[in-house]
Amino acid sequence: MSSPSAPRHHRPSTPGAGFFEAKPGSADPAQLAEAAEQSAVALVRGARNSSDPAVAERVIRLAESEGLDSLAQLWSQAPADTVAGCLWRLYLLRSWVYADPVRAAREFDAGRHRMQVARVVAGVAEPPGPDELRQMVDQVLRGIAERDFADVLFRAAAFAQVIAAGRAVLGESAAEPQQRILVLAEQLERAGHAELTGHLH
Repeated sequence: MSSPSAPRHHRPSTPGAGFFEAKPGSADPAQLAEAAEQSAVALVRGARNSSDPAVAERVIRLAESEGLDSLAQLWSQAPADTVAGCLWRLYLLRSWVYADPVRAAREFDAGRHRMQVARVVAGVAEPPGPDELRQMVDQVLRGIAERDFADVLFRAAAFAQVIAAGRAVLGESAAEPQQRILVLAEQLERAGHAELTGHLH
């Protein structure tokens, strides 16, 4: 994680502030699932409608300010075709890049030569190093507040596809993590199409 010393007591004042109040506790699973989805929808739809430029930065660093474990408790069990499930996968992808940016850059560099990713990596330095990969994944998440959510999902899916291709090039195609990131890419892409048709809730 990039900012281990980041204060964990400051909750991001995104639209729908307080949406983390319904963290898992004594409520039944159905209530928890509903609260998790409502909080995710409030974050995604509220951030997009905000005129506060600081909202995008708070959204990007949500995993740091709240803690990835808190996000996991809230959203990790949500189906991939829900807003909550999408947010968990997006923050999981960012956390992985920040945890090992050198490996991420190596795999991305290997994979980008096998795939057409111009629409995803426009503006990324050549060659993309660890810092550029962190900036790229942050830019993807910044889109939650600045662009259509479908675009965010498609960009994240394409990024994951490039990483998976890079792992194959580097001889990691049989590894379980390579299969997991392929599944992640497919889930995000399907969710992007669902968002375009108004079926992502």
